[in-house]
Amino acid sequence: MAMDGYRGFLALLVSALLVGFLSVIFTLIWVLHYREGLGWDGTGLEFNWHPVLLVTGFVFIQGIAIIVYRLPWTWKCSKLLMKSIHAGLNSVAAILAIIALVAVFDFHNAGNIPNMYSLHSWVGLTAVILYILQLLLGFFIFLLPVAPLSLRAILMPIHVYSGLLLFGTVIATTLMGLTEKLIFALKNPAYSSFPPEGIFTNTLGLLILVFGALIFWIVTRPQWKRPKEPNSILLQTNGGTAEGVEGSVAINAGNHTGKLDSELNTEVAARKRNFTLDDAGQRSTM
Repeated sequence: MAMDGYRGFLALLVSALLVGFLSVIFTLIWVLHYREGLGWDGTGLEFNWHPVLLVTGFVFIQGIAIIVYRLPWTWKCSKLLMKSIHAGLNSVAAILAIIALVAVFDFHNAGNIPNMYSLHSWVGLTAVILYILQLLLGFFIFLLPVAPLSLRAILMPIHVYSGLLLFGTVIATTLMGLTEKLIFALKNPAYSSFPPEGIFTNTLGLLILVFGALIFWIVTRPQWKRPKEPNSILLQTNGGTAEGVEGSVAINAGNHTGKLDSELNTEVAARKRNFTLDDAGQRSTM
């Protein structure tokens, strides 16, 4: 099935992947070149895992998970397969985020540094907890075939909104964390004197911001939404109206933008016209 504006989508997708990959590379260069490397010994080397794992998992992999349904090459794949891939990517992101939290708490405890005193830590921990809850609810509500379709239809807009909100929160928290680290670490020369590490890390922050903006743009374009599957179910309400609910509801934050679309309205109208014509034909033969 052809995608409207395919070339534009492809250009933005390649740009997002490139910028996201550069963000991960810049993070590794930052900790390996400017912050003395990686380790797991309670020192600053262990802390360095915190930005590496968060940018890799919570930013880059989560961004890919959000737009995975938008890839037109996957539209021929079953919805169950795509939901499993989406859930798998989000699970990897959650695991990396948890390890990143362990690293920073371990570093703070080893150095007798207070925990959870900054806005960055408050927002960051809240984002991780809500992300895990989002993942669990998505698994039990949308991936496993146990929840009724009516419940899925009610929760889907909330799931979409919370997914995008969490991704945006993660971007903002990452930028706060980079700034906080530079303020604490750069003393001589000071951060305010534009040292090379400060400029390099500020560039990393801009890359992360651009990556988030590209993901948001891709996922909010209705013309790039995954088409509805042929087995869509029409649920007739008591009032005689119809609502479209997909037989396999996705857990992707960008897969749904509303309950009704123009194709469903056209289908319902056509069925009503056919019913009217059939009824008129039967009466004329009586």
